[in-house]
Amino acid sequence: MSIKVHIIKDFPGFSLKVDFESDAKNIALLGPSGSGKSLTLKCIAGIIKPDCGYIELNGRVLFDSENHINLAPQKRKVGYLFQSYALFPNMSVKNNILMGLHSNKDKEEKLKILNHFVKLLNIEEILDNYPHEISGGQAQRVALARILVSDPEILLLDEPFSALDAFLRNKLQMELKGLLKKYNKQTILVSHDRDEAYLLSNEIVLVDAGTTIVQKDTKELFKDPIYLKAAILSGCKNFSKIEVIDEHKIHVVDWGFDLKFKKSISSDIKYIGIRAHYFSKDKLDISEEIEVMDITEETFNNLVRFRFKNQDKTSDLVYWKVDKDIKVDEKTKKIYFNLNDILLLK
Repeated sequence: MSIKVHIIKDFPGFSLKVDFESDAKNIALLGPSGSGKSLTLKCIAGIIKPDCGYIELNGRVLFDSENHINLAPQKRKVGYLFQSYALFPNMSVKNNILMGLHSNKDKEEKLKILNHFVKLLNIEEILDNYPHEISGGQAQRVALARILVSDPEILLLDEPFSALDAFLRNKLQMELKGLLKKYNKQTILVSHDRDEAYLLSNEIVLVDAGTTIVQKDTKELFKDPIYLKAAILSGCKNFSKIEVIDEHKIHVVDWGFDLKFKKSISSDIKYIGIRAHYFSKDKLDISEEIEVMDITEETFNNLVRFRFKNQDKTSDLVYWKVDKDIKVDEKTKKIYFNLNDILLLK
């Protein structure tokens, strides 16, 4: 399984320039709203025609501007799950699913395929219901069944949980994770939720302002996002500019202290970052004096905002996410972190 996407598409006030290739099973396009993720899916599916470029799926060319190739959507063997699910309101669940098999004329085979996916998605009991009679979670599974019966070579999921409440979203994310394990073909998920992307992908392509920033194994991306923009998109909140003193030592400009590393520091590193949950009250590699500014109680954690002792007063407060059973208050004067948890960013 493999996908190659190298396309440019200009819209009024916005330019899409996407470049990635992957043979990963589950890919996530992660980025803020309006960054071009859904537009990228529509180009892969053939709904939108790029101005120029190349799209290839499993060795089949779907689009090639130089050679004037632009396969129609129905010939691409691409399954596209819209945000709204797009079920036909005047058709039963069964007939909605059978729409995915409209080109198959063998009634016995159609019934066999239908029954397989109905059982897989646990929707046997609602086959005679209409879309307005089923829940949001059931509607999503019906829409998935309609796509999967057509045996697509790739499944495109366009923010499939955006319209659901938090409880149902979490439940369906876990259901989808289980389904994707059984589904032996490539999927691309569009999301602006880093936790969702982490849960449902093994490779992430970060997209911002219409451009792909970085492409990495999911766990590796969160461990080492490489670029400042990528670190921000992956959820890191704490950053400082740096000055490289020598091959192993830097001055952390905004926070007012120096750090010394065993490994060499590249000259193109301009920032450091540290995730809010990496700080600790326990003794680790580095200790720094702090001034706690405020503490906000969250559902399962406390969010502490503080300044380092010599921090630039005009710089942003630093975020520290703490378990509720760990006592932190305005009297807390010291914080610890590990050098290995520092993100070195271009």
